Amino acid sequence: MEQKRCKWVPLNDPLYVRYHDTEWGVPVHDDRILFEMLILEGMQAGLSWITVLRKREGYRKAFDNFDIDKILTYDEQKIEELVQNPEIIRHRLKITSVIQNAKAFRDIQNEYGSFDSFLWSYVNYTPLTGHWKKHEDIPATTPLSDQISKDLKKRGFKFVGSTIIYAFMQATGIVNDHITECFAYEEIVR
Repeated sequence: MEQKRCKWVPLNDPLYVRYHDTEWGVPVHDDRILFEMLILEGMQAGLSWITVLRKREGYRKAFDNFDIDKILTYDEQKIEELVQNPEIIRHRLKITSVIQNAKAFRDIQNEYGSFDSFLWSYVNYTPLTGHWKKHEDIPATTPLSDQISKDLKKRGFKFVGSTIIYAFMQATGIVNDHITECFAYEEIVR
């Protein structure tokens, strides 16, 4: 018998299935991965997630595996290289936002010891669990994503609107929004 999954997962796309089954909704506490996911969710703005997911390896290569120390050294020449790179989405504002977000991310790390500590403090270091029966019931934003978005914008982050932040929260397991009949829902709750 085939495992039940969230309805948004196209079962004919192994990349999407693997992402859903092994990453989406699993709590993340590694700052490098949190930075990567924050950047990738911002890159999705106006696009589908699969577009970004298919370019993920290109992003890792183009942005030095999301190494903040390296990104903080990027200059105009590097930005021009990135704008010409066909392995990523070549949107100048999104590309320059990565550098700005790296600076703001580093500021939070310096203040809180880690971005992980800052982010997870919003949920008292415990993932929130949705109890959704249908995908259509899952919200695109919540008061919490509104608050985190507002706080990140105040700190200088770009491409961190409430919808992007809620998707980021789902992706990094701050929220478990797998539908209740999805096999991953119970695995994450355990």
